[in-house]
Amino acid sequence: MRLKLRRSKPLDKEKYKKRWQDLQKLCAVRKTWPQALYEADQLLDDALKNRHYKGNTTGARLVSAQHELTSNDAVWFSHKYCSRVSEIDVRKLKKKEVAVALAGFRQALRDLGALEP
Repeated sequence: MRLKLRRSKPLDKEKYKKRWQDLQKLCAVRKTWPQALYEADQLLDDALKNRHYKGNTTGARLVSAQHELTSNDAVWFSHKYCSRVSEIDVRKLKKKEVAVALAGFRQALRDLGALEP
């Protein structure tokens, strides 16, 4: 059962593409990985809001959108990992985990129609 407030119009893919490219630049330096993850989480939340999924938090909106997402587990890993990153010393972040988290966000954005497949 989909929980949408109303039909949503297509998202501005150029806007999301530009924001995604900007956050990818943050991945070049370990020091800015947490910021890249935070930006990706915010970008996903923005897409969920613009698609009119119900919920007061990103998590609640993800629950509403779960049937639209091809990899629900991956996006939940990404969202939870982003929440934990603020508590982790940046030197202890693993490149592979950051990459997996960003891939989960990217797939969710594709599923929502914010990024090209």
